[in-house]
Amino acid sequence: MLRSKIIATGSYTPERILANSDLEKIVDTSDEWITERTGIRERRIARKSEATSDLAYEASKNALKQAGLKAKDIDLIIVATVTGDMPVPSTACILQDKLDAKMAAAFDINAACSGFIYALSVADAYIKNGMHKRILVVGAEILTKFTDWEDRTTCILFGDGAGAAILEATDGERGIISTKIHSDGSMWNLLHTPGGGSKHPTSKETINKKLHFIKMKGNETFKVAVRTLESLVVETLRENKLKPSQLSLLIPHQANLRIIQATANRLGLPMDKVVVNLERYGNTSAASVPIALDEAVRTGRIKEDDYILLEAFGGGLTWASALIKW
Repeated sequence: MLRSKIIATGSYTPERILANSDLEKIVDTSDEWITERTGIRERRIARKSEATSDLAYEASKNALKQAGLKAKDIDLIIVATVTGDMPVPSTACILQDKLDAKMAAAFDINAACSGFIYALSVADAYIKNGMHKRILVVGAEILTKFTDWEDRTTCILFGDGAGAAILEATDGERGIISTKIHSDGSMWNLLHTPGGGSKHPTSKETINKKLHFIKMKGNETFKVAVRTLESLVVETLRENKLKPSQLSLLIPHQANLRIIQATANRLGLPMDKVVVNLERYGNTSAASVPIALDEAVRTGRIKEDDYILLEAFGGGLTWASALIKW
């Protein structure tokens, strides 16, 4: 059976750390309040000179190094992001140029926090139908440049980073077993950035109204996320005839510790089988799952033949899962 297999991973986060204690000096909040409600203690902040493609480039280099490959060995690049370098061209094309990956096609995917798994599902399909042999999939975000630092409900949540994975075709039982992607556009307004597109083109008015910053209805999003992710993981395992106890690791989108704990509880999984790093990075949207995946790989938490479940929920609304036999 032809499957796509993740042969290498990589990640990168900026050097600057913004702790909860630093946020106490910016907005009316406290370290205790943020930690209790989100599980986040600090996040990484990109430099003014850094663009999303720069973070993607560093993560991609780390993945290529782990794989022992050159950029010319890649024939497709997919970047998942909602904070691209610019509206045109795609960040994937800019990344292609920085890597000098001359043999690759390149495009972006926008599925917010579910973006990396959406991109994995596309890459998986391309490999299975024989159109591409080796694909670089990247989730990269600089959310802090789209954050309203006067809005205490959102500025405590987001951080910057990038994660990457390289996929190639393989015969046998190991690799991506299944991917599932879903969306519900009727709830688009729960999490969105209204300014900068064709609906509200950039103008003095949109800038004055702060329409270029992330807007989020936190409580409503939280409730939908918990309910949706519980159903998603159960659906994924049932369709693949696996029991939760057969999972070696759950790697969730790093948005909120309470959402992660609720999902693990629904599966009956102990938290030592769940990868959690949001206390160090906050919510990095499409970058969160690949960063967590890379850390799990590099710290030896994933072993050959382990069953790994990736899952995410984000703006759109979108949600997605990927079941992998490593």
